[in-house]
Amino acid sequence: MPAPELISPRSPRVLAARRLGKRNFRGKERLFLAEGPQAVREAAGQAETLVELFVTVEAAERYADIVGAARDAGARVHLAAEEVIADISTTVTPQGLVGVCRFLDTPFEEILAARPKLVAVLAHVRDPGNAGTVLRCADAAGAEAVVLTDASVDLYNPKAVRASVGSLFHLPVAVGVPVERAVAGLRETGVRVLAADGAGDRDLDDELDKGTMGGPTAWVFGNEAWGLPEETRALTDAVVRVPIHGQAESLNLATAAAVCLYASARAQRAAGGCRSVTEG
Repeated sequence: MPAPELISPRSPRVLAARRLGKRNFRGKERLFLAEGPQAVREAAGQAETLVELFVTVEAAERYADIVGAARDAGARVHLAAEEVIADISTTVTPQGLVGVCRFLDTPFEEILAARPKLVAVLAHVRDPGNAGTVLRCADAAGAEAVVLTDASVDLYNPKAVRASVGSLFHLPVAVGVPVERAVAGLRETGVRVLAADGAGDRDLDDELDKGTMGGPTAWVFGNEAWGLPEETRALTDAVVRVPIHGQAESLNLATAAAVCLYASARAQRAAGGCRSVTEG
């Protein structure tokens, strides 16, 4: 196995990649980092997405299929010393692969033109880990799009990318959309827009029992600490709470999002069922 090609963390390629840990550089270059085998594998499977791959000798041997896919996708592959990977990576324990990827966001108008049946709207979500986890939940529930409003966290924050566990590469995501535009646009295409809020005047179980959840639906999720402001709730068709049957005070954002999205997915698929999580 050849020696690492990029010995110094001061290499221009390394310095350029390291700067992508900061939002202003990501926005300027329209590039972001994808760390670890799962994210890099997904990036390599998307046309013209993976630009570069930095990989240690050990990781190149362990993940030879991913490195091969990266090369097939046209990415520049650099064997790198472990200290170089550590310098680029934003994690405490890097896994030996860091990819540089082009931005993936989709214009909101394209999402509307596709007439989606299930959408997650992240309004005022500030924690990147929560944003990535909700995106992953939306992907798992079969949502056809995710929208991040202009008041939400950067989609390409490294923590958000990691928390999505590859789901960022699976479904259309629009970013920087004013919440008023997001709600109005979805409603204009026939989507029922529901605000998820613990103080909602409608109960999710009751909505399911009444059979109102089977149509095209968008869920609006708010800030982790203070939920959705009144002016945002007023834009939606209904404010729905997840019932708490036990003694827990509340659910965290990602858990509540998973419950709401799966409730809609189940209602929409009632006639045909859906794939089991145990299937290969």
